[in-house]
Amino acid sequence: MGSRKGKCMVFERPPVLRAAASVVGKKEGEGPLGHCFDVVNEDAYFGEKTWEKAEASLQRTSAGLAMQKAELAPTQVDVVLAGDLINQCTPSTFGLVEFGIPFIGLFGACSTCAEGLAVGAALLNAGYAKTALCVTSSHFSTAERQFRMPLAYGAQRPPTAQWTVTGSGAFVLDAGMPAKSGEICIRAALVGKPVDMGIVDANNMGAAMAPAACDSIQQFLQDMDCTPASFDLIATGDLGALGYGIVKDLLGRDGLVLDNVYDDCGLMIFDRETQEVEAGASGCACSAVVLAGHLLQQLREGILNNVLLVGTGALMSPTSFQQGESIVGIAHCVWLSRQP
Repeated sequence: MGSRKGKCMVFERPPVLRAAASVVGKKEGEGPLGHCFDVVNEDAYFGEKTWEKAEASLQRTSAGLAMQKAELAPTQVDVVLAGDLINQCTPSTFGLVEFGIPFIGLFGACSTCAEGLAVGAALLNAGYAKTALCVTSSHFSTAERQFRMPLAYGAQRPPTAQWTVTGSGAFVLDAGMPAKSGEICIRAALVGKPVDMGIVDANNMGAAMAPAACDSIQQFLQDMDCTPASFDLIATGDLGALGYGIVKDLLGRDGLVLDNVYDDCGLMIFDRETQEVEAGASGCACSAVVLAGHLLQQLREGILNNVLLVGTGALMSPTSFQQGESIVGIAHCVWLSRQP
């Protein structure tokens, strides 16, 4: 059973992260975390004819690998929760259809990894499923074509822009026996609320998402009666350099100092000095592959014991962008803990 503390879901029998898999493209493999990923593919098309089919292939590969690591057949998975950035989450649908697993499509933009883990953990903790597969993806070329300019146009990217990660992360959650020593479980989660600060620049998503991250972090710490020092790491999803600085500044004004524990997945995955990614990384896959390939490894090794993943997302669509609407931000929190 579960309980609530304020707006937080607290899991009495925390679901275990049984396995995870990460698949990325060439640029991601050349970054500082390249050695952490399961698959690095040199072909941006991943053997397909279009960017969108390539993204579906990313999800298919990461999901299959995660189930393989968990020693599960698709028939043994009760539900898959998946989403991406493309219209109606089509890469998720086409990428996962062959597994024949009951499907829940999610849209949280770049917060989809945290959203999937939170919803999956809630389903398992409530007893509605025993095993869940959480998958998300993004692709630089599909995102640029949908939200900005076709790549062939050669548009100049401003310093506030972020590079959409090409990749997919997949996670198998298990509601079986209580977590054993050294296993990673999800202790609690917070579903964030939409925050609209009137930002309309699609090349400045860090500024659009940062206020939502601040709101969710403050709410989570307040409801769970903890402080930043309760965590070895508080990691936002993909705010990049600009959004990262805004979060530190805004929370600092309220007396929350994050200097020693705060980082952003969008700043971890690329080397901004050598890889020409402007303000850093973004995309559904950003926090997903950093978590699956890097942070979970540090948790398993005991380098980290408690991580608060704050998945951040810009809830815009091609329609809202083309009509000049503002970018609404969202942030979901997931507490990942290593069993002593």
